[in-house]
Amino acid sequence: MNIKLDENMPAALVDALSVFGHEVHTVAEEDLGGAADEVLWDRCRTEGRFLITQDLDFSDIRRFEPGTHAGILLVRLGQPGRRSLFERVQRLFEEEQVGQWPGCFVVATDRKLRVRRP
Repeated sequence: MNIKLDENMPAALVDALSVFGHEVHTVAEEDLGGAADEVLWDRCRTEGRFLITQDLDFSDIRRFEPGTHAGILLVRLGQPGRRSLFERVQRLFEEEQVGQWPGCFVVATDRKLRVRRP
């Protein structure tokens, strides 16, 4: 899967997700830090990248309808420190069937996972 990590996600996830065979780009390495959400979203859609973010601006399922994009993983933790974010996302990619997520809108909390399919 081609993935884009938002700037609010730990950069260490690049290596952790690459181990699973994913191609991971970051907002920071593409000089998109601080860019408007529309700019980031347009880049994700143009590149066909699955976005991993904490940004609630990407939480509107009507605006980001499953099947109209490469996919979104919205991570919502109670205490979203770098370590807890890293561990939660890494665990998801180890334990869940992420190969079925392209085109989906996925929300992960501390204990739950919800996948909205096209």
